[in-house]
Amino acid sequence: AALPALVLGGGLLVAAWRWLRGAARPGRGGSMRGKTVIITGANSGLGRAAAAELLRMQARVIMGCRDRARAERAAREIRAEVGERADGGGELVVRELDLASLRSVRAFCHRVLQEESRLDVLINNAGIFQCPYMKTEDGFEMQFGVNHLGHFLLTNLLLGLLKNSAPSRIVVVSSKLYKYGEINFEDLNSEISYNKSFCYSRSKLANILFARELARRLEGTGVTVNSLHPGIVRTNLGRHVNIPLLAKPLFNLVSWAFFKTPLEGAQTSIYLASSPDVEGVSGKYFGDCKEEELLPKAMDDLVARKLWDISEVMVGLLK
Repeated sequence: AALPALVLGGGLLVAAWRWLRGAARPGRGGSMRGKTVIITGANSGLGRAAAAELLRMQARVIMGCRDRARAERAAREIRAEVGERADGGGELVVRELDLASLRSVRAFCHRVLQEESRLDVLINNAGIFQCPYMKTEDGFEMQFGVNHLGHFLLTNLLLGLLKNSAPSRIVVVSSKLYKYGEINFEDLNSEISYNKSFCYSRSKLANILFARELARRLEGTGVTVNSLHPGIVRTNLGRHVNIPLLAKPLFNLVSWAFFKTPLEGAQTSIYLASSPDVEGVSGKYFGDCKEEELLPKAMDDLVARKLWDISEVMVGLLK
């Protein structure tokens, strides 16, 4: 009898803790009416949660997603959740975007530049986590290719529109796991060795260094760039992580109790995209809607510039 009582008591404590955590969620910004937002990977997880909230704030949200069918289904669900507005405030648009294909990135940007008169916010959210060794369409190691290089090209191709729409914002979703990564210029493509955990961390460190260098280059343009970590969130990002069958019930319980929901995890992205509190703030790193300190390796301007130069060549912006 003691064990069930202990489990029940623990469950009630966890439920109360989760309720308090949700109640303490920071407030979002005001209306986004008249503003256009692009979110990569918006059909699930953090991106889907951010899309729903920004639609609720009356933004025009462009969902850049690899799987069009899944994205259309997610868009229908979001519209049903948020509700259609008779006054035309808020709109959800699905566009195909595969960050593992530079051709797809260029096609997506070409369409955006043809169809959109402005772009107020770009949220670089999509990512792949600890996958087995594989390569993108263009021959890049998948995690570095999708998490860094695909977003690098996407952002650069949309910079003109972002500048013309200033004040505008770029939001880069990174991870605290950047701490375990290193930028090895001798093996950026993991041809010599591959460790899926290390390579994920390296791609997230690259996100922060990219945001830092981009912020420096955009000084005075009215376009701000900030990076963030969302925390540990229950999403399908971990689909490549193998959990032993016997351990899955315990893992599911722990993740329910202690991991953030996608909406909770998306709060910092939403905050950086919409809040007047960060208007004009650029080149910073945030967690739980607050600025946080970075390790020295994530503030190394020489490494950031070298990574930028090499990335330009890798994605074909420079020959």
